[in-house]
Amino acid sequence: MDQLRTLLAVREAGSALGAARMLGRGQSSVQKQLDTMNRTYGELCGEPLVRKRGRGESVLFTATGAALVEVARGTLDGWAEGAERCRRRFGDRLAVGSTRYTLGFLLNAVERVTDAFRSGGVRLTVAHVRTAELLGRLDSHDLDLVCGSTLTTGPGDERLARYEVLEWRRSGLALVTNLSERRLPGPTVAVSELPGLPLAVSSDGLIAGFLRGWFGGRHREELRIAADIDTLPYGLELLTSRVLSGCLLVTQGIGEALAEGWLPEENLQPAPEGAPRPPAGGGLRTLELVDDVSSGLAVLSGAFVRAGERTALPSGHPLNLLWDGLRREHARHQGA
Repeated sequence: MDQLRTLLAVREAGSALGAARMLGRGQSSVQKQLDTMNRTYGELCGEPLVRKRGRGESVLFTATGAALVEVARGTLDGWAEGAERCRRRFGDRLAVGSTRYTLGFLLNAVERVTDAFRSGGVRLTVAHVRTAELLGRLDSHDLDLVCGSTLTTGPGDERLARYEVLEWRRSGLALVTNLSERRLPGPTVAVSELPGLPLAVSSDGLIAGFLRGWFGGRHREELRIAADIDTLPYGLELLTSRVLSGCLLVTQGIGEALAEGWLPEENLQPAPEGAPRPPAGGGLRTLELVDDVSSGLAVLSGAFVRAGERTALPSGHPLNLLWDGLRREHARHQGA
């Protein structure tokens, strides 16, 4: 296993010296492993894994070497995934993630299980996750549970079949604007009207997924892109400062919060429950976005775990305890 790891490091770094630096080991140790693998596979397959080139040049991987690199990568990934499954089964650690707008909900659920986690010696880690990478963090086994929003095409969405979902809300998008009522009367605007409006948009993530679904792969050519943004707060700042006169697509939930006079904070920590939120500035208006192209696209907000994982664990496992806490927190909000 260590030799395979060394081979991958040489492939990535291009030399034994670079691999040694990457692995925090001596160059002679790495070179010795590489020479051993070269001899072994030279005898076994008829050619070595790598060939030396001129001074300062990266080593040349042969066809056999390139093939073994892929085998090594799959072997090590499978080993790491297996070790991670054992770790999750033991249940002494739990890694969860949340987008900034669902963090408060997650932390309320964590409060419900804090005593049980403390008595069981469970180490909980919470990571900030961007919407665009939400489900990918589950797929990579980096996290055990995530809270946030993702794009869905409806109840039959095959992409979501890989996950167990605790659904909190299914909704559409809203349009936030600083344009005058004369320019954009409201209170609604149709999706088919978007190409005629100056928009601040991101190149990836949930909103970009909607735009691709509505206008196809060439949606950026179809729309009037007034500004490229990477975060929602940046887009809102453009509008409130009047640097941009235009519109910003947001989820319906964020649109409702803005309409009530709440502006998302820059930091990741939400205001304590019941505390007053900072007022929105800049005269922003929130308009209902009407999907007149019958796309079936929606924002699915909730908690997500890998399908079948919870049911394979005992009811007292930390993952199931937290899932139950999230379910009870959702029921509390539904009854409020």
